[in-house]
Amino acid sequence: MATQADFRTTLQDWLPKLVLAPSFAVTLVFVYGFILFTVVLSFTGSKMLPRYDWVGFENYEKLFALPAWSTAITNIAIFATLYITICTVIGLMLAIFLDQKIRGEGVLRPIYLYPMALSFIVTGTAWKWFLDPGIGLQRIMQDWGWESFTFTWIKDSDMAIYTIVIAAVWQTSGFVMAMFLAGLRGIDNEILKAAQIDGASNWQLYRRIVIPLLRPAFLSAFVILSHLAIKSYDLVIALTGGGPGRATEMPATFMYSYTFTRNQMGIGASSAVIMLMTIAAIMVPYLYAELKEKKA
Repeated sequence: MATQADFRTTLQDWLPKLVLAPSFAVTLVFVYGFILFTVVLSFTGSKMLPRYDWVGFENYEKLFALPAWSTAITNIAIFATLYITICTVIGLMLAIFLDQKIRGEGVLRPIYLYPMALSFIVTGTAWKWFLDPGIGLQRIMQDWGWESFTFTWIKDSDMAIYTIVIAAVWQTSGFVMAMFLAGLRGIDNEILKAAQIDGASNWQLYRRIVIPLLRPAFLSAFVILSHLAIKSYDLVIALTGGGPGRATEMPATFMYSYTFTRNQMGIGASSAVIMLMTIAAIMVPYLYAELKEKKA
């Protein structure tokens, strides 16, 4: 009986590990293994196919000398700044609005969240049609009688990057709203009632109590939005294709182009490593702060 009990205990201990082992092995090989492979390629002279002739930091020097990479860095700075800021503001405002226990919240919340259920390809294609001067908003307004109305941002090399911001904000703001709404619903009402009894106005209530208590939600939103911004590819391809010209080139589209179209795999791999380092610079401090907070 003791042997059977020991076997059962051992099986219970090992069963979760055995179930998770295949997923762990696949993740180890196809995620971290290929990350390591990409890092190695970035230090080689790989062109169309992988080569293993070590060239040191030559690919990184070539990368930062390319005008297309400078354009991609400028675009991602503009896009990420506007995307994160606008999504955060709109998400917070919508969350505060829904937190007032208004009628129809059960209808409004899914409406705000619905865009996040779409893929970025669908979003990009839909907004491409909507913003196309020949069939979209401009054409509709002119057909309604406003013949002087023009909206050609998607065709303008100086303004096209902002059309990507519009589409990305439309898709993600509802998700940010859900994060802030969960944070608002988690705040102890006794704290708010005590502040109201002390004579705090609604503005003071949100500025001094609610917003500081939402710090974890702000941090989570920043990390998620930054991650989405850095790896943005499908939305750009579907909406502008990186154009007009290279006006909306992003690091992700640059990496794909140089790796698979221009047959410069070493330079493409080096751009991927830069993107990975940027994401790691955001994620590692966040994870460290979360683990430190849990231990505390």
